[in-house]
Amino acid sequence: MLGKTAGGLFWMFRYIERCENTARLLDAGWRISLTRTGEDEWESVINTAGIRFLYEEKFQDFEARNVINFLLRDGDNPSSVLSAIGLARSNARLVRTALSAEVWEAVNEYWMTMKALLARPVTEKNLAQVLAEIRNRTAIVRGTLHGTMLRNDIYNFCRLGTFLERADNTARILDVKYYVLLPSASFVGSSVDNTQWENILRSVGAERSFTWLHGGDPTPSAIADFLILDRRMPRSLAFCHGKIQENLALLENEYGSRLPCQDQAETCVARFRDRAVVDVFDEGLHEYLESSIHETAMLASQIEQDFRFYG
Repeated sequence: MLGKTAGGLFWMFRYIERCENTARLLDAGWRISLTRTGEDEWESVINTAGIRFLYEEKFQDFEARNVINFLLRDGDNPSSVLSAIGLARSNARLVRTALSAEVWEAVNEYWMTMKALLARPVTEKNLAQVLAEIRNRTAIVRGTLHGTMLRNDIYNFCRLGTFLERADNTARILDVKYYVLLPSASFVGSSVDNTQWENILRSVGAERSFTWLHGGDPTPSAIADFLILDRRMPRSLAFCHGKIQENLALLENEYGSRLPCQDQAETCVARFRDRAVVDVFDEGLHEYLESSIHETAMLASQIEQDFRFYG
């Protein structure tokens, strides 16, 4: 496969996953804001999204309406949902002959729906409805990929983009809670702290699955363990990096050569193997998550280089 085509597939699904992840990050900030007053939670959402510099070029404060619309519909933000779905559609057009008709139609309909839905500013009153629509549209694209595409190199590049983006996002959502949003160390273990952790579970769609495994004990350590180290949880860091390693191994079988990105992927997976959550907290949760975000970005860069996406 041409590197340009592989890159188009990879980035198409990174952008699609980014749309959902931005919605989930906003949901986390919005839910936590219900337990607090002030703008700190919205400022932390911007920090966690990694776009503070862009945001401050336009706004002087972190009012909810400004943050919400900057992340959802602002054309000056290349990671906004409207920008991301537009880029996903552009990449889908570039690689259209590699996609099933149903995948292309799902992406195109996603773009048309968002263009109409985000034509006007979003308020806190209709935010939940908008975020739900973004998640639903992403699920439709993902479903058509699973249901209609051959399990070949095309599929593997799509999944690489998905899981790299998701791993980055899970780390960021955890970081927005523990490092930035917690008011002070005195709140650790308090009812406020536990409520915020429960909101993180809801924002990643994991509340029920967590309850199945852990019952009614949503402690910070149990939730961190679930979202970082539990390979059964499809948004955990361990699960995402395990899938990245699997997809790279399948590409090795497809092309008959092993590339440096596979060694890098194995190093990432080793961070989660045979680890206890107490070790993560001893290292420092924020530091651990920062390191994970950095390593995920380095792995993505190595994949782009190895497969010559821009060659």
